Amino acid sequence: MERELALEIVRVTELAALASAPWMGRGDKNSADGAATSAMRSMFDSVSIQGTVVIGEGEMDEAPMLYIGEQVGNMIGPEVDVAVDPLEGTEIVAKGLNNAMSVIAVAGRGQLLHAPDMYMEKLACGPALVGKLSIADPIEKTLQKAAETLHKKVSDLTVMILDRPRHETLIKQLRKIGVRIKFLTDGDVAGAMAPAFPEAGIDLYVGSGGAPEGVLAAAALKCLGGELQARLMPADGSEYERCLKMGIEEPYRVLTMDDMIGTEDVIFAATGVTPGEFLGGVQYFSDERAETHSIVMRAKTRTIRFIRSIHYLPNKSLLLQNQEIKDDRETKHNRNAIDAIDAIDAIDAKDAEDAVIQQG
Repeated sequence: MERELALEIVRVTELAALASAPWMGRGDKNSADGAATSAMRSMFDSVSIQGTVVIGEGEMDEAPMLYIGEQVGNMIGPEVDVAVDPLEGTEIVAKGLNNAMSVIAVAGRGQLLHAPDMYMEKLACGPALVGKLSIADPIEKTLQKAAETLHKKVSDLTVMILDRPRHETLIKQLRKIGVRIKFLTDGDVAGAMAPAFPEAGIDLYVGSGGAPEGVLAAAALKCLGGELQARLMPADGSEYERCLKMGIEEPYRVLTMDDMIGTEDVIFAATGVTPGEFLGGVQYFSDERAETHSIVMRAKTRTIRFIRSIHYLPNKSLLLQNQEIKDDRETKHNRNAIDAIDAIDAIDAKDAEDAVIQQG
C-alpha cells in the first residue's frame, strides 16, 4: 500500500468525528452514529483505493451504507480490505462520556478477518508482553506471567475491562487475585489499544467485546507493536453456522494477529470524538473552527503519527450536508414531541370532560 494512503484515511475519520461530535450528551446515539456513517461514506469517495468493506455497519439488508461487501473509494489505487467503525462508542457520545472515536483499518485484499457480529474473548497487551501470554491459560496464570515479565508484583498490575454484567465472575477473580482494575464503560477498541501506550498505565486488557472491534484493535496493535489474542464466542447454533459461512472453519480456536489481520501491511487511523486515553475530543472555537486529534499508523514502518488539525467548518461541504440532515431530524423530533404533548393534552381534556359528566 502507498504510504500517502495513511493521510487520506485520517481525513475520513476526521470528518466522521466532526459530524458526530455535535450529538455529544444529547441522548440520541442513533443520530450520532448516522451522522458519522454518512460523513465517512461520503469522504471515502475521494480516497484513492479500490476498497471492499469487510467490517462495517452490518449486512447489506441491515445498513444503508458502509455495509459488508460495499465498494468504497474512487476505484483508482490498490485493492484493499476496509474495516470501519464510524462511531466507536455510540452510547459514549449520547451520554457525553469519554473514549468515543471514529476508526478505520485498511489492509491488502484478503488480509482482514471477516469477523461475524458476535462476542469475542480478548487478551490484549503491549510490546513487552508479546509472545509471553496465552489466552488459553487461566487468568491467574496469565497475570503471574505478566507480573514476572514486567518485573512487577501482581498487586501492582493494572487490568482494564468493560464494565458489563457478563464480566461479573471475571471481575471477582481479578479482585481476589488482587490486581488493580480500571473499568471501561464503552469503547472496546480504545480499551484494547490502551496497554500499548505507557502513559495510559494499563498492563492488560481482558474480557469479551465485539468481534468486529477485535479486528480493528488487532490492526492498531500491530502498528503499535502490541498483541491481541482472541476467541469467538458463538452464543448458539445459528451464530456457529454463521462463522462457518464466513469462512471460519474452527470458530472456537484461538485467533492470532495473523489470523485477524494477515501478515502484510496494515494502516490504522482514529480520530477522537470525545476525550479518551490517548486522543483528545473534538473542540469547537468561536470563529467557526474546530480542532480534532487523530492517530494514524502503519505496520510496515511502525510509524505513529499524532495529528492535531484545525478545521474551518464553512469549507466542509460534506459536513454542511450532514448538518442539514441533522437539522431535519431535529425538526421532525420536535414536531413529534409537540404532537405527543398535544395528544396527551387531548386525552387529559377528554378525561376531565368525562369526569364532569359523571359527576352531573
